[in-house]
Amino acid sequence: MKYLIFFFSLIFVFLIAYLLSFSKKNIKYKLPSILTLLTLEIIVASTMLNTTIGLATLDGIASGIHYIINYANKGIDFVFGDISSKTSMVFVVVALLPLIFICSIIGIFKYIGALDLIINTIGFLINKISKVGKLESFAAISAVIVGMMPAYVSIKDYIPRLSKAQMYTIAACTVSTVDIALLGAYTQMVEPRYVFIGVSLNFFSTFIIVSIINPSEPTNITTCPLGANKGERGSFFEVLTDHMQDAFKLILAIVPIIIGFVALISMLNDVFLNILGISFQGILGYIFSPLAFILGSSWDESVTFGTIIATKILSNEFVAMIDYMKLTSITPRTDAIMSVFLISFANFGSIGMIIGCVTSISREHGKMIASNSFRLIVGSTLVSCLSATIVGIFV
Repeated sequence: MKYLIFFFSLIFVFLIAYLLSFSKKNIKYKLPSILTLLTLEIIVASTMLNTTIGLATLDGIASGIHYIINYANKGIDFVFGDISSKTSMVFVVVALLPLIFICSIIGIFKYIGALDLIINTIGFLINKISKVGKLESFAAISAVIVGMMPAYVSIKDYIPRLSKAQMYTIAACTVSTVDIALLGAYTQMVEPRYVFIGVSLNFFSTFIIVSIINPSEPTNITTCPLGANKGERGSFFEVLTDHMQDAFKLILAIVPIIIGFVALISMLNDVFLNILGISFQGILGYIFSPLAFILGSSWDESVTFGTIIATKILSNEFVAMIDYMKLTSITPRTDAIMSVFLISFANFGSIGMIIGCVTSISREHGKMIASNSFRLIVGSTLVSCLSATIVGIFV
């Protein structure tokens, strides 16, 4: 049964992507790359979930993150007292404050040039397979390694020369991934192995969906954007403290959004409950339950999963993860599908941030992304759907 659902899920995802395509007639030229990427994605998912080496690798990565979090907690406890060991979860302490230490490690790797090497190497390999373009591949890897907003700053000199379709591809690549600085926070809320599976599979899913929606010729660049920034690097401690401060700014940006959305959703739940006898999230759960079922969850759990889907899209992944953590009885398969679905920036808030960032570089290109908002939110959600449904066949 799950293989039949997987088949219909693929048809659904590819059909919606086809309907959103800028140039349907050019999709045929991308078919070899799409099939290659899909095959590789299935192989990676199977290896991670069904082999001893894959499971050991996931456990090793999870242990590494746990190891880093333990050291981060030492700094947190020094400043705030013995607070990280409390049994009840304090979201800011457990999920967000470790970002400061994680970002400091990223800053060290950036200073020694390791990040440049990783971004260029992975970007080169992905572009060879996906054929979406060097700049587009670079933007996708940069969004994961250094963050969604810094990725646009690193290519700001190229942005004024890009077309509407090219801007869509770059925006889609950045909004469909996640920042590695946040992985520590995610692993405190979602099963760690599914966090890393989601990150890995989203790379393939992103370029598959982008190849269907925008099958045009890729952006032609001769130099890597990172090369122009090497002379701007400060001293070791300057880079280190800058990354620590950037992490704290990120925490300050996340906290009010979480407070606002949780409060707003709670208010709407009470209003709908008093008027209609069903909560706002309950209504959304029924609306999105068919999508949840298509992705592979059982029909009994589809309303619950549908609520998580709606919450993630309308608010952000953190708010959805908070609701996800409250669930007490879901099957392992639905748990896996739901967890992987949550690992991306596919929500209206992220698209708003991208529009604001690009507008500060080029007002015209900010408008291009704004006009593509519907394609972006649907396309990036399809990326999450594709990754989630592939995981479903191996659990």
